[in-house]
Amino acid sequence: MGEIACYCRVSTEDQSLDRQLESTSQYAEREFDAELSDLAIYRDKSTGTDTERSGYQEMMQAAQNGEFDTVVIASVSRICRSISDLERTAGRLEDAGVALHIVSEGLTLQPGESDPYQTALFQLLGVFAELEANMAQQRTKEGIAARQQEDDYHHGPAPLGFEKDDGRLVESDQYHDVVSVLDMVAKGELSKRKAAKRLETSRATIDRALQRSSLYAL
Repeated sequence: MGEIACYCRVSTEDQSLDRQLESTSQYAEREFDAELSDLAIYRDKSTGTDTERSGYQEMMQAAQNGEFDTVVIASVSRICRSISDLERTAGRLEDAGVALHIVSEGLTLQPGESDPYQTALFQLLGVFAELEANMAQQRTKEGIAARQQEDDYHHGPAPLGFEKDDGRLVESDQYHDVVSVLDMVAKGELSKRKAAKRLETSRATIDRALQRSSLYAL
């Protein structure tokens, strides 16, 4: 492996890693005069909100084994979803003598070097990542509560990604996949036809779900 590692992550199988790969590899070429063949590329496609991902774990193990001295990521949100995850990752990389470069935020954390501004901004970004995740969860809960007050909740079928349990609306096993797909449709990254095919439903159902965006924290 090379002396520089690039880590890329997306939240669903349908999303592409190409944009992050381009961003991190171009940064490595610009800042370190590195060729693509010099880079160790680690990838993850996961819907999880923690850092227990195979590509991440492989990269962290390689860092501790001294296989590279620099990690490049496209943004803070690609490597963490909470301040505790962020601090743990930064601490492990620092202990391994590995620098962390974050392209979009323009931050660099060097092991053994103390830059109060960079450290404070880095921690603040972690706080916002955690806050965003918590707010999304709260919006979902509030959307469910509002939905339960509607008449058609009691008489009609449960919305996409939900099921009814003794008069209560609860998330189904498919819920997180539904949220990921609807999010891509809302952002224009996936067509309604493909979304319907993936979720084995109709375009009309996708439309109804998008109209109830509060249920999915969109």
